[in-house]
Amino acid sequence: MTQPSPIRRPREPHRLRTALELAQAGVPVLPLRQGKIPFGNCRACAKNICGGRPNMKIAGPCQCPAVCHAWAAATTDPAVLTSPAWTAAWRQAVAVAYHPGGAGLTVVDLDNAAAVAWAHETLPATRTVPTTRGQHWIYRGIMRSHNAVRPDIDIKSRMSYARWLGPGTGRITALPPSVRALVAKKAVTARPGPHTVTVAALAGGGECRHRTPAYLERGIAMAEQRITEARSAVHATVYRVFLAVLSTHGRCGCLTDVHVARLFTAAQAKGESLRHCTDAWSNARTALGV
Repeated sequence: MTQPSPIRRPREPHRLRTALELAQAGVPVLPLRQGKIPFGNCRACAKNICGGRPNMKIAGPCQCPAVCHAWAAATTDPAVLTSPAWTAAWRQAVAVAYHPGGAGLTVVDLDNAAAVAWAHETLPATRTVPTTRGQHWIYRGIMRSHNAVRPDIDIKSRMSYARWLGPGTGRITALPPSVRALVAKKAVTARPGPHTVTVAALAGGGECRHRTPAYLERGIAMAEQRITEARSAVHATVYRVFLAVLSTHGRCGCLTDVHVARLFTAAQAKGESLRHCTDAWSNARTALGV
C-alpha cells in the first residue's frame, strides 16, 4: 500500500529567518525591495496621510498592517514580522535592513577605499562590517543621521536604516565626539546662507494659520520623504517639493533655516548640488511671490 506523501509546509524565506534572529536580539528590522530600498507606502498611507507611525515624530498613530513608512516600519515584534502582509514582502525582499537608532547604534557608512582610509586615520577603532564598496563602522550610541558628512561618508542612526550585512568583526565601542562633530559641522555648512527663507507675515499679526507645530513638522517630513523616494527626474521633483512647501508654509512665518536645511540635505543626498538647491528654492519663491 502506497504511503501518503507528507504535507510539505512552506519554508520561511531565508531573509525572514535572519530578521527574526535579529529581532530576538533587540534589533528592529524591515525588508528591502529591489533597488535595496524600503517598500513603498500602501494607498492608505500614501504621502503619510495616515499620520505616520508613532516613532516617526509625526502626529497620529498608524494602524496599517503593511510594510509602510520606511525606517519607521522596523520592528522587533515577531507577530508583525510573520504577519501575512510582511511575509509577502519578505518573499519579494532582496535584503534585510535595520534601524540603527532603534538598536542604540550609529553606523558610519564608508562608501569606498578612500573613505575607509580616512576613518582608519581619524576615528577610534570599533566593529567593522564589509560592504560592496567599503565598510560600515558601528558604534554604541545614537545621534542624528546625516548623508554626505564627508565625500562618500553617511551617518545612519536615528530616523534611518542600514542594510544588514552580517555581524562584522571587532568590539563595538562608544560613539566618539569626532563622529558627532561630523554632523554638527555639516549642519552648519549645509544651511542655505543668504538664501535662507524670509517671508512676510500674514496680515493681522502674522499668526500661523496652521496653529500647531505638528502640522509643519509633518509637512517637512513628507517633503523629505518625497525627495528621498524620487527615482527619476530628481531635479524636477526637488523643485516641485520646494514649491509645495512654500505654497503651504511660505507666508505664515513658521519656516526656519533649520527646515530649509533639512530639505536641502535631502536633495543633496539625491545628488543635487548646493547651487541647484539654492536655485530651485529661489525660483520657487519667485514663482509664488514670497
